[in-house]
Amino acid sequence: MKISELKPRQGSVEVTGEIVEVEEARMFNKFGKEGRVANAVLKDESGQIKLTLWNEQADQVKQGSKVTIKNGYVNEWQGEMQLTTGKFGQLEVLPEAGQVEEVKEKDEAEEVEEEPLGE
Repeated sequence: MKISELKPRQGSVEVTGEIVEVEEARMFNKFGKEGRVANAVLKDESGQIKLTLWNEQADQVKQGSKVTIKNGYVNEWQGEMQLTTGKFGQLEVLPEAGQVEEVKEKDEAEEVEEEPLGE
């Protein structure tokens, strides 16, 4: 699903994009329970949307992170659409390209070491 296809009050949203902005998390208190919330901006090739990050999610992403929101929900606040994982959704931070390359390089190096030397 693309960001440009999202509509207010839409559920079961799965979208992948890049975090292009992250605000500082702030504390809140709801029903006597403290939590943290931060706003971010998620962008894909079709557009961008404000993304609400709850509690530990605020620590999991930074500007440039690639993420997938699974089973997300789109709400509207002051006329602006916002995407959130809500109670039932999930935020998945995708591995960075550099991390994948490092693993491949390490595997290749190990393979070379395991080859028998000329006897």
